[in-house]
Amino acid sequence: MKKSVIILMLVASISGAIFQSCAGKTGEKIEEPTTVVTEPTTISKEDAAAATVLNLQAAFKGETTASAKYAAYSKKAEEEGSHEIAMLFHAASVAENIHAENHKVVLEEAGQTVPVITPEFTVKSTKENLKDAIEGESYESNKMYPEFMVTAKNADNKLAGISLNYAYRTELKHLEMYKGALAALESNNVKSLPTVYYICPTCGNTYQTTTPKRCGISMTSSEKFLKLSSLS
Repeated sequence: MKKSVIILMLVASISGAIFQSCAGKTGEKIEEPTTVVTEPTTISKEDAAAATVLNLQAAFKGETTASAKYAAYSKKAEEEGSHEIAMLFHAASVAENIHAENHKVVLEEAGQTVPVITPEFTVKSTKENLKDAIEGESYESNKMYPEFMVTAKNADNKLAGISLNYAYRTELKHLEMYKGALAALESNNVKSLPTVYYICPTCGNTYQTTTPKRCGISMTSSEKFLKLSSLS
């Protein structure tokens, strides 16, 4: 099925399929991911604009839920004695909140409704929580955000495209961090993981231990980065 047909189906379904699609979202240097490149579609600008609003609302829901969920996962990891993994979840929670706020601003600037979100999730063991995070980040970075970005481009909504791209590129990094944390946990090598993180306040880009002079995604000066070295 062509992508244009898929996107038109998303527009027609309004509040159903899109909102359901947003459930859930190392010590080595992780390279900055590049912007996704996908084939153009024939969707009309009007339909793309309508779909972009729905996509942003869904992304806002997903990021808001992920931020709350990762905060809870951080607390669980700390209770289980995995401080290093707790710090990773804490850093990701902060980053996801930045993504949610960015999506919210784009919606508000367009005069659109920002949904009221009550996050729903289940906290399990740290190992299971890491697997859940990997599943969520994989979906967002491999499918959801790439498709949303194509639609925003067809709508010629540059602000939406920037916000979606910020989240997309950060989620790619989070995915690798979670995979590294799971591997460390399974090999009983959690102490090798970083305990200090730096978050770009503009895009949520997440760095471990050290930073460049400017964010690799938004070019924000590292002097403005949020340093996380404790759970407080």
